[in-house]
Amino acid sequence: MPLNRREMLVSGLAGAAGLLLPRRAAAMPGMSLPAWLASRPAGVPAAAAKAKAVIQIWMWGGACHIDTFDPKPEAGYDYCGQLTKAIPTNVDGVRVGELLTQLATQADKYSLVRGMTHGINAHETASYAVQTGRKPGDRLVYPGVGSIVSYFKGYNAGYKGLIPPYIVLTDLQGRFSEAGFLGPRYAPFATGGDPGQGQFLVQGVVSPGMTEQRQRDRRELLHELDTFGHAVPGNSTLEAFAKTEDQAYELILGESGKVFDLSQEKDDVRERYGKNTFGQSCLVARRLVERGVPYITINYKGWDTHKQHFQTMRQKLPQFDKGLATLLQDLSQRGLLDSTVVWCCGEFGRTPKVLWEPPWNGGRGHWGNAFSALVAGGGFKGGVVVGATDAHGEEVKDRPVSPTDLIGSVYELLGLDTDAKLPNPEGLDVRLVQPAADGARAHTRLTEIM
Repeated sequence: MPLNRREMLVSGLAGAAGLLLPRRAAAMPGMSLPAWLASRPAGVPAAAAKAKAVIQIWMWGGACHIDTFDPKPEAGYDYCGQLTKAIPTNVDGVRVGELLTQLATQADKYSLVRGMTHGINAHETASYAVQTGRKPGDRLVYPGVGSIVSYFKGYNAGYKGLIPPYIVLTDLQGRFSEAGFLGPRYAPFATGGDPGQGQFLVQGVVSPGMTEQRQRDRRELLHELDTFGHAVPGNSTLEAFAKTEDQAYELILGESGKVFDLSQEKDDVRERYGKNTFGQSCLVARRLVERGVPYITINYKGWDTHKQHFQTMRQKLPQFDKGLATLLQDLSQRGLLDSTVVWCCGEFGRTPKVLWEPPWNGGRGHWGNAFSALVAGGGFKGGVVVGATDAHGEEVKDRPVSPTDLIGSVYELLGLDTDAKLPNPEGLDVRLVQPAADGARAHTRLTEIM
């Protein structure tokens, strides 16, 4: 659940680490706060890291691969429907869907993984598989990539920012627990609000209709009413609480919280991203990377198109195209793309064959047998296509890539040892990337683009 201002202000002794988390998350069970703050996970060869941050664009609901990154115009109307064309990019031999006109000019900055597959057709279990790299149904609930990065690259590893190390723009999926067995300390902070509106009302940081002066007046009144605090000066618990209050107000009134204030950006920059929720979320993500936040997820809703698929694509794909293309260009121009992984996909693809019959009337269903991902930056090469599907986009015919393969490659670019152990409440031997079981295919890095 997103956290409100009251929970932020009372989160207590965790300081910056606990600032945006509920009080019950201030320390993991069985571990004192000082021990947690002093702890540092093993298996982090930072010198080998090429990437410092990740922007994950989650196409919530599952985007159709043949309308986006794996077009099949030769398959005919039953598969392509109204989107019958593929357009060339600025990389010879690479084509994308006809509505991705701006991304077509940026193909040298990204690679397309067309062999993604896991065979799962349910939202919850497919989301879990793609976000954790684990098969659903195990005895443990594993953490997602963002929480893993928060564990290894956040406060345990010396992260100093008041902005939490794992940010979700703007709403949590609710499909599974992102933090899994790592616990709520490593859960994301979901901003809420809508950066596409006139004011981005970040939950717990920005209040509607509240001026800075009124915030200052309320804080002053709070101090005047705090007779208990005045009666016991020097109390260590109260001093820690006061420090946390200072940090909270630094987010509300100081420079730290201004990372969410898009009025500081020039209007032409905001226009280039697109003045809509997704475009402005991409702009906020760039600003968060500039502040050193290691993991940002943009939960981009609306891709579960069982009905009115083509009408929806004509509205969503131009927004997606503009926002993502501008993000890649902006990161590149600012010298940030080389150190920032941009990872874009959903939980699965969609049925390549259009469901023309009632009640779908031109929709697409869930399809986990084959789908696509876009990756860029942070050590990933651009202008390469990994894997291929058959003529109708129904099955992977060359170089199948599992979620584990993709996630493991992202971890390695971040300098994380994929054999590092993770703490879990049952004391089991759990590794960052699950070793292959007997007879199973081993984790395969995306060496073609690393």
